[in-house]
Amino acid sequence: MKRTLWLALGTLLLAACTSTTPGASVTIIDGTQVHAAAMDSPLPADLLAEAGVSLAPADRVLANGRYAALDQPLDCNRCTLQVRRALPLTLVTPDGEQTIETSALTVGQALHEAGIQLFAADFLDPPAGTAISGPLTVTYRPARELSVRVDGQIVPIRSSAETVGEALAGAGIPLEGLDTSLPSESDPLPADGQVRVVRVQESVLLIQKSIPFSTEFVTSAEVEIDQQEILQPGEYGLTISRVRVRYEDGQEVSRQTEDESTIRMAKNRIIGYGTKLVIRSTSTPDGPIEYWRAVRVYATSYSPCHSAADRCYYQTSSGKPVQKGVIGVIRSWYLAMQGQPVYIPGYGFATIEDVGAGIPGKDWIDLGYTDEEWYPRSEWVTLYFLTPIPANTMWVLE
Repeated sequence: MKRTLWLALGTLLLAACTSTTPGASVTIIDGTQVHAAAMDSPLPADLLAEAGVSLAPADRVLANGRYAALDQPLDCNRCTLQVRRALPLTLVTPDGEQTIETSALTVGQALHEAGIQLFAADFLDPPAGTAISGPLTVTYRPARELSVRVDGQIVPIRSSAETVGEALAGAGIPLEGLDTSLPSESDPLPADGQVRVVRVQESVLLIQKSIPFSTEFVTSAEVEIDQQEILQPGEYGLTISRVRVRYEDGQEVSRQTEDESTIRMAKNRIIGYGTKLVIRSTSTPDGPIEYWRAVRVYATSYSPCHSAADRCYYQTSSGKPVQKGVIGVIRSWYLAMQGQPVYIPGYGFATIEDVGAGIPGKDWIDLGYTDEEWYPRSEWVTLYFLTPIPANTMWVLE
C-alpha cells in the first residue's frame, strides 16, 4: 500500500519538473539567425533540436545571458537562448604557440578553462577582462620567482618581465644613477632566479702631490777647492690630480686619474764645488811646507814583496823603484796627478808614482817602502799637495 503511494507521488513530481508553463516562449539566437517558438520542453537540448540548431563540442548556450546546461530545465517563462560559437584563440607563451577553440566570454575565462591559473604578476596581452568577439592572439608570460640581493638584504619577488631591469623597476627596486645589476639590466631573467643590485657611487678628489727636485753640481770660483756651497736651494714642485673614486655597495673598488695639472715646477738645488786655489804654509817635523790642497785619506803601506800580489814588484807604474818616497793611489788619481809632490805627516815627502786597488768608500793612499823598511800601516792621515800648483787640477777627488 505504502509502496504504491510513493510511486504515485514520484510520478507527479516528475511530471511537474518536465512540464512547461502554459504560454511560455523561447527565442533562440544563433549568430544572425533568430528562432522564436513556444517552449514545448524545458530542456535547452530539446529546444535547440526543434529549431534545427546543432552545436560543436566547444560551443555553449546562454539562457538570458547566463550559462545554461543543455540537460538542465530552464526556469523562465520567456527565455532567450543565445548560441555562443567557439572561436580560435592563439596562445603565445615562452614555450611556443598553441591554438585552442573557446566559447568563453573573456580572455581570462578562456585561460582558466584551459587550465592556466593567472597571477597578478603574470603578463597577459590583451588583459584578462578583454571580451572575445572573434579570433584572437593572446600573449601570456607567467611570472617567475626571483631572489634579489640589494642593500644588504634578499628580497623575493615575482615578475613576468622580459629583462632584469624591467623586473626590478616593476618590483619597486629601480636602478638609479650609476647603479648596475648582475645580470645586466638588459639581460633576460636568469635561469637560477638570482639577481644582485650593485649600488654605485662616484666621487671626485683633488689630490696634491709634490714634485721632487734634483741636485746639480757646478764649479764655483768663489768656493775653495774641496769645499761645497749651496748656490741655489732646491724647491719642490706641486701637481694637482683630479681622481675619480668608484664605490660599489659602499666599498671602494677603483681610482682613476682623469687629469693632472702642474701648479709649480720643481727648482733644482745647485751646489757649487770649489775651484778656488789658496796657497797656505805650515810647519812640520820635516820643515816648513807650502801647500795648496789638504785632504784626509786612509793610509796603508807596501813594499816590492808586500803588496798582496802574486809575486814581488820592484817598480812603480811610473817606472821608479818601490821605496820610501813614492806612494800609490787609485787609477783616476794617478792619471790626473802622476808626479805630484805631497807630504804625509809621519812618513815625509813623496810623489805620486804608483797605482793600487784602493779601499771602497775611502780616499786612500799606499805608502811605499823597501822590503827592509816595510812595516804594516793602517791609519787616517792628512795628505798635503805641495806647490807648485799643477797646470791641470782634479777639482773633485773621485
